[in-house]
Amino acid sequence: MKTHNLYCGTSPLLISVPHAGTFVPPDIKRRLSTPAIKLPDTDWHQEKIYYDMHEALGASLLTATHSRYVVDLNRSPEDEDLYPGQVKTGLVPLETFAGEKIYLRGEEPDAIEHSNRVTAYWYPYHDALAAELARIKAEFGFALLYDGHSICSAVPRLFDGTLQDLNIGTARGDSCAPDLAACFYDALQDQGYSSVLNGRFVGGFITRNYGNPAEGVHAIQMELTWKNYMQKETAPYHYDTEKGDALGSVLQNALAELIRFAGERFARPELSLHRD
Repeated sequence: MKTHNLYCGTSPLLISVPHAGTFVPPDIKRRLSTPAIKLPDTDWHQEKIYYDMHEALGASLLTATHSRYVVDLNRSPEDEDLYPGQVKTGLVPLETFAGEKIYLRGEEPDAIEHSNRVTAYWYPYHDALAAELARIKAEFGFALLYDGHSICSAVPRLFDGTLQDLNIGTARGDSCAPDLAACFYDALQDQGYSSVLNGRFVGGFITRNYGNPAEGVHAIQMELTWKNYMQKETAPYHYDTEKGDALGSVLQNALAELIRFAGERFARPELSLHRD
């Protein structure tokens, strides 16, 4: 059973795309509610945005095949709360971001099914992610992890108001060396998109768990808003090629600058891999 696709690159960058999958196994799909069948909380078209980019950058690319409604790859296997005090979107979610039930009445997964899904779908993705980061670090002495996500620009149940176009997270500075984060953030300025660093989204489990600057692994999460690459932020979630190409070019240039800066930063033996 294929749970992910991994394309190994030639640079120190790994692009992870854990929420773009749309496959739901038949035994789960038949139990979904009418709103959930449309998979509204998918990170639509992320694999399209990053595929050509990963080739141009020589980056590795890891993409999930299954929907986050099967299991959320950006949550801990213990289902710990990422944002205490706010609405929780769990490891095996039961409600959409809008608060609608994902399952028909009486069809919700039980504890055994939760555990089985984690074993079948969560661990294979994370095993591949950890192994690829280890390979990159062994080759380059450090690794860059970019975790790509997207969301509707307004989700009242999850946050007030409207999100910035580009929402960058480094676990409030813990998952990436500050100068690397600043390099990436600065490269995105004055490009026609609003941006914020460690705003509403500071990074999920992947960013927080794998980012470890002291050990030479630097992780950044990006949450894009749909309006900047889709025709509408509603079903059927059609991709807008002109918007997508423009956004992809900006992101690619910023990631290229990150790779360049990191290479110079860590190629100098007098500089520590520890954060300043």
